[in-house]
Amino acid sequence: MDDAIDPAWLPDTAFRALGTRRTLVRGTGPLAGTVRGEVAAACRRFGGALVHDDAAAPADLVLELTGGDGSGAVGDFDDEGFVYARADGRATVTASGGRGLLYGLFHVVRLGEAAFLGGPVREEHRPALALRMLDHWDNVAVHPVMGQVERGYAGGSLFWSGGRARDGLDRVRAYGRLLAACGINAVCVNNVNVHEAEAHLLTDRIGEVAAIAGALRPYGVRTHLSVTFAAPVVLGPLSTADPLDARVRDWWAGATRRVYEAIPDFGGYVVKADSEGRPGPFAYGRTHADGANLLAAALAPYGGTVHWRAFVYDHRQDWRDRSTDRARAAYDHFVPLEGAFAANAVLQVKHGPMDFQVREPVSPLIGAMPGTRLAVEVQATQEYTGQQRHVCWLGPMWSEALRFRPDGGTAVGRLADALVAVSNVGDDPFWTGHPLAQANLYTFGRLAWNPAAEPHAVLDEWIALTHPGAGRRLAGGLHTVLDGSWPTYEKYTAPLGVGFMVQPGHHYGPGVDGYEYSPWGTYHFADRDGVGVDRSAATGTGYAAQYAKPWSELYESPGSCPDELLLFFHHVPYGHVLHSGKTVIQHIYDTHFEGVEEAEEARRVWAGLVDLVGPARHARVAERFEEQVRSAREWRDQVNSYFLRKSGVPDERGRTIY
Repeated sequence: MDDAIDPAWLPDTAFRALGTRRTLVRGTGPLAGTVRGEVAAACRRFGGALVHDDAAAPADLVLELTGGDGSGAVGDFDDEGFVYARADGRATVTASGGRGLLYGLFHVVRLGEAAFLGGPVREEHRPALALRMLDHWDNVAVHPVMGQVERGYAGGSLFWSGGRARDGLDRVRAYGRLLAACGINAVCVNNVNVHEAEAHLLTDRIGEVAAIAGALRPYGVRTHLSVTFAAPVVLGPLSTADPLDARVRDWWAGATRRVYEAIPDFGGYVVKADSEGRPGPFAYGRTHADGANLLAAALAPYGGTVHWRAFVYDHRQDWRDRSTDRARAAYDHFVPLEGAFAANAVLQVKHGPMDFQVREPVSPLIGAMPGTRLAVEVQATQEYTGQQRHVCWLGPMWSEALRFRPDGGTAVGRLADALVAVSNVGDDPFWTGHPLAQANLYTFGRLAWNPAAEPHAVLDEWIALTHPGAGRRLAGGLHTVLDGSWPTYEKYTAPLGVGFMVQPGHHYGPGVDGYEYSPWGTYHFADRDGVGVDRSAATGTGYAAQYAKPWSELYESPGSCPDELLLFFHHVPYGHVLHSGKTVIQHIYDTHFEGVEEAEEARRVWAGLVDLVGPARHARVAERFEEQVRSAREWRDQVNSYFLRKSGVPDERGRTIY
């Protein structure tokens, strides 16, 4: 890999503790070979040794594979756990499968010197979720509107360039290494909006996908593919894609068989259907279950899964009609289909009911279909949270969603079969465009492994791995910049859960009425008397009633609804008093001024770390902070001015509002 590419959370120095010691690797197979190669490279750098069983002196670290390598077993995720033990300055990692051995190696890397020092310990580690996947919205051919990567803020695609798979895949392999180090085990390599060029990846261009799969495989990362539901028509020779037509079933069975001939460990398909203009089963009078089960049947003989996205709503609605509510759509479409989906069909549900806003309630569809396999989808690429021009660490947002208990009992992180994130990675030298956005990718992987993990402890891991040996000043400065960055972004953008006050199309920067009168169905209904969307059962759209108790009761009334979601659930006067004691209008003014001040302070803190961070990294972040502060001021002035003019209520503190 090019030395100019940032190593993210795996710089060479992260391997120092392991690389200075004597290590024995027991086991055979491709993934054991990857582990052996990692250890050997670290020992070459730092003077340690890769030893054998007959070595004269005992090893300081033993990494032992006790079962089969498991690298080719499709759908088998039981090989991912490992046991870590330490006693008398020696450490062992024992795993029954190759992936477990690989994850155990990176656990030792995370621990550093602590892996070998201290009293005896024995710990069992295994992922809470079997599938931990990134969806890349990468286009093979550059799209005339969305470009190479839809909602991509880190350059071009890692996988595709010039209308074909990249020739050199060293960086894809390096990407797989980064993913394995934080526990991600699957990648979908193309956009869910499948255009004509991308449709051919399923058939005559499957060899390109196979090459990418080969680069990811050494790090236990399986490859998935987004497909168009209309493939039998788009690719021929059929005139229909009706999921109940025998010819269509045969077509998918044959296409899928050929995929597995090219990629034996292929993970499965991702499908966006009957959503935002994408073709789907509705065209034939069929249900989403009919569509998903068609593909599930084709994948079943090989252990593959179909991820069927639940992002389905009317994007051509009349803005005058207050009874239509986009937030209701996923629940209304899919709950009646409970029990109808095949065992290897996974319903992929966005964590909120809208579209990855800075603040949303957890989707009521999560937990409402206990008989259907569930993948929870979050967005690492910062479409609505600053587009990797702003610092916005999303770990606390995701953790809050994963800890939410839809029925008051089981947390979302335990209800899910999979956690999926829309990737924030591109071919930028810093992987994520904004170097600090790497923390989002790492945090996603660690929360997917353990949804109950404390996100700030995960951030500690990322800081220690990305900046090995970071002293108190650097670690403290990074925490200052990152810890509160999500609440800061929320303060200077959309208040109290209202959402979507962005420029249409590209979604960057303030546009308070940007979607207010559009057919996309995202409104705040601000007028001279008040603001917010009435989603109560008593007088509004009824959305609040989609939740089980106690949440339906909590959200139903403005008096009990949490402040941060008030305008998502209720239309209230500007003088409505929040639980905080402030009126809605004063909260809007205060938070927008505070958000700018906090962004300015974060910029100052980062500037003070110039002597502790590599010059290129520091300069890139400093440049992004200049844009963040400029944009935050723009948000403050436009939002405050808008609501001053709507309400006629002045700022009680007398600050300048234009």
